[in-house]
Amino acid sequence: MTRLVTLIFIAILLLSCKESEQDRIIRFVNEWNGKIIQFPDSICLTSYTSDTVMTKYTREQSSYTILNYVDTIGCVSCRLQLPRWKVMMEELDSLYPNKVNCLMVFNPKGKRKLIKHLRNNQFNYFVYIDEKDTLNKMNDFLNEENFTTFLLDKKDKIIAIGNPVLKPKIRDLYFDIISGKTVASSVDKVALTVVSLSKDKVDLGDFSWNKEREAEFVVSNVGKLPLVINDVITSCGCTKVDYTKKPVLPGENVILKIKYKAEQPEHFNKTITVYCNAENAPFKLNISGNAK
Repeated sequence: MTRLVTLIFIAILLLSCKESEQDRIIRFVNEWNGKIIQFPDSICLTSYTSDTVMTKYTREQSSYTILNYVDTIGCVSCRLQLPRWKVMMEELDSLYPNKVNCLMVFNPKGKRKLIKHLRNNQFNYFVYIDEKDTLNKMNDFLNEENFTTFLLDKKDKIIAIGNPVLKPKIRDLYFDIISGKTVASSVDKVALTVVSLSKDKVDLGDFSWNKEREAEFVVSNVGKLPLVINDVITSCGCTKVDYTKKPVLPGENVILKIKYKAEQPEHFNKTITVYCNAENAPFKLNISGNAK
């Protein structure tokens, strides 16, 4: 089972990675697959929306744990993706009560800013603010956000790797394992089409930081099959995307409307990742500028 999950994870990542990255991904997965995560003797969990503290961490009733480790250097909303995690955790609680525990571990650059962000997003789940970065030091995590989220079994053994809120296929893999479905079903081949982009970068130039700016990207279906956009993920909560959820027929276009609202004055460079049934998917779009 573990070997099958490993092969599936590699296959999923290879679909979305450049050829030059394949060896690195395979080496990392082979190294970490089956590894036992080491935890500190005591973990203090806190829900900052209610200021409730859980001094003893235990998950004896849970068959699986999703461990998400994040350092909050840089844009906090980009790194944490709290709204997406909240939606997924609510879904897990509904579908698999007492079967899955989500352990959110944050190593903050600024603890006050982190707590404020948790409260502003009404993130009512328990989190572990690891100010001494103990968990990372014990396990020596790789410094890449795609490789610091793990699905663990009851013995803390890694059985899948990847961030399910950033990669839809990883999310499907996690849910298939948790539900007991055939894992291979999550990577069944799908019919692929071909897309063409009007552009993949937009420079919004200089503008006042407290004003919202917009950009548009046109995606043309130049293949022979309908184009289906499964998900569009932004690198920051300050960037929103609107698009039609309907299949795009061959010869037709879909417009991705990007809205950017700065949280503070900054030079920015944001990435939008589009997951769809195109041969070159997922593909990335970029907006940049200077919010003064």
